[in-house]
Amino acid sequence: MKSKKIIVAENLNNQLQTKIKEAVPNWEIIFGKNRDNWNHHLQEAHIIAGWKKAMEEPCLQQTSQLQWIQSWSAGVDNYPLQLIADNSIHLTTASGVHSYPISETIFALMLGWTRKIDTYVRNKTNKIWDHGNLKLEIHQKTIGIIGVGAIGKETAKIAKAFDMKVIGVRNTNKPEPFVDEMVTIDQLHDILPSCDFVVLTLPLTEQTNHLFGKDEFKLMKHSSFLINIGRGEVVNEQALIEALQNEEIAGAGLDVFENEPLEKTSPLWEMENVIITPHTAGSTEYYDQRVVENILIPNLRSYINGQPPSINLVDFKKQY
Repeated sequence: MKSKKIIVAENLNNQLQTKIKEAVPNWEIIFGKNRDNWNHHLQEAHIIAGWKKAMEEPCLQQTSQLQWIQSWSAGVDNYPLQLIADNSIHLTTASGVHSYPISETIFALMLGWTRKIDTYVRNKTNKIWDHGNLKLEIHQKTIGIIGVGAIGKETAKIAKAFDMKVIGVRNTNKPEPFVDEMVTIDQLHDILPSCDFVVLTLPLTEQTNHLFGKDEFKLMKHSSFLINIGRGEVVNEQALIEALQNEEIAGAGLDVFENEPLEKTSPLWEMENVIITPHTAGSTEYYDQRVVENILIPNLRSYINGQPPSINLVDFKKQY
């Protein structure tokens, strides 16, 4: 009998490759990002881990054997979700892999703001010895976490170490450890005036597209700080620029943008009350290891036992 195929279109180290081979010993496994490695295997692959745009046409047609896609990213807003659903293909994400590095980035941005680290870095470049009006703390402040998934939960846990009040916003108001108050998305406007920090950890869906615009910024404190590490399109970028220029909010820490790379003409580059990172919040030395060990291999074991992959299975109606 011809062995089944799995394409892992990522450059994994030998240890991780061996673990995958041990999980499916009778399968043919094709490794590597280079298109030449996997291109002629696409129509015969039952599983693809590490989806690429070039795979769409050959894999999403009736002659394809594809049954399951394992995304190497948490977000799948750039995937052809309707086509994948129409072909009855399972799609799982890398959600949860980023909770440590992104939560660390969130607090780096918050502390960078309150403790004037960005100001002092600029001053060092110019050899300026200046206090910079340093006075802010994050202890005992209120943080609003908009999107309490894996990243939001880890952020809430860390926030309690700073004795912060944590308000969570998500589709259900089910209580969560380390979250003092959980509300639903339709109550967003009610909690914004209370938040000293507003952290966006949302996926991009029809519901969340431009969720934050002029009305939301006007509701925030003039002293509040916005952090977006989810998707750039969740924020109306022009409305954010105007809110910063008009001092409706005090500042922003941004890892994601509506268009990436951020255009050199964007006013955000020149704003001293904005900290920019180039969509790197989720970068970590353990990324591949966590995807393989925590998601791909457990889902593979379910799959070969006749069960659909269950970890991070995308609900196509919710778009995540």
